[in-house]
Amino acid sequence: MSETVDESPEGDPLVWMLSGDLMFSSRVKATAQRNGLDFQISGSLPPAPLTRIRYVILDLSTRSGLIETISENVQRLCPQAELIAYGPHVHVGKLKAARQAGIARVLTNGQFDAQMAELLR
Repeated sequence: MSETVDESPEGDPLVWMLSGDLMFSSRVKATAQRNGLDFQISGSLPPAPLTRIRYVILDLSTRSGLIETISENVQRLCPQAELIAYGPHVHVGKLKAARQAGIARVLTNGQFDAQMAELLR
């Protein structure tokens, strides 16, 4: 599922998406690239700090198991990155858990889809 990413600090800013949804992630990738951002989809954060990461996007539908540690790990591996989580509006518990875990921007799928171009500027 993971693409190869250039881990050097040089290069365009990077969107790191934690998801297993290849269909929707292709839309996120297209939006990121239109905004001059590189894109990486993965099941986990990079193993070492990567300063190019500007956005970490957590798909609560497929990666909700990361909720408890995601804020701490983003702070450690890419402290300059904005953390965004999204999930179905009917998964109230996952959305609430993400907020309680310190994720400042938690959106429903519809909100994320509608705001994606603005969020990834």
